Amino acid sequence: MRKRKRDENILRILCIIGIGAFFNLLRKPPLKDWLIIFLVKSYIASILDNLLVKKGYLVYPIKLIKTFDVSVLFSYLLFPVTCIYFNQVTKNSSIIGILIKCLFFSLPSALAEYWIERKTNLIRYKKNWNSTYSFLSIAGTFLFVRFVIVLVRKAANKQAEEA
Repeated sequence: MRKRKRDENILRILCIIGIGAFFNLLRKPPLKDWLIIFLVKSYIASILDNLLVKKGYLVYPIKLIKTFDVSVLFSYLLFPVTCIYFNQVTKNSSIIGILIKCLFFSLPSALAEYWIERKTNLIRYKKNWNSTYSFLSIAGTFLFVRFVIVLVRKAANKQAEEA
């Protein structure tokens, strides 16, 4: 029972940090881009997380919102907020710079998940899932969302030129 309470407190602290980080992001333009990134990343994370849970690769024994099988905190707050920060620091970067910064964002995220999996009951890896797969999925989605926002910006610029 004591360990469960500790794990729930970890989730609450992460939630407070995530909400604070989200509101901090709202102060920095272009807000439209950051909201698009937040929503696209949430959408992708929820699909992937749901798929991995349904296929039995991941289990979330302790959740803030018990109704969902996935980690709402991770899929709908922490992961999207981190992706916005990634996009902010790579906004004017070259492809090499984007890849290097992706490593600097993805590796700590995967290491944190690995630590959480080993030391808490917040996530459990099943069916040969491991930190390498987490790292690859985190990095892949960061890069995919970065590509999507580039397309959105190009389309918006083209539309502005035509107007």
